Amino acid sequence: MITASPETSVADLGQIMQENAVGSVLIVENDELVGIVTDRDLALEVVTKRLDFDTPAADVMTRDPVTVSEETGVAELTEKMKHGKVRRIPIVDEAGKLTGIVTLDDLVVLLQGEMEDLAEVIKTEAPPY
Repeated sequence: MITASPETSVADLGQIMQENAVGSVLIVENDELVGIVTDRDLALEVVTKRLDFDTPAADVMTRDPVTVSEETGVAELTEKMKHGKVRRIPIVDEAGKLTGIVTLDDLVVLLQGEMEDLAEVIKTEAPPY
């Protein structure tokens, strides 16, 4: 989970994303999640609007992003992704403190592992041909 402040420049955000091989940075102020900036935000907001690279994250971030609790199951999480039209969802604890992030890529990897396990069950239970 990569975080930055609302004052962080979009140039720095791009560099942070590149250095950490991530597609988003969570924007935190006073230990509170206030937004998220994605690589798509940088492309659409900065490039197409020709914003200065010193533009702060606060000017391009998605404010009050969709979040889920640590207890949220995969089915509910994917439903929130679908309805929120997002690929990344920050995770917060009972106090609302940021504890992590789940991405669509994370879910695909998880489901791939589950599908491989199910395939093994089928293979071991299937009669020999």
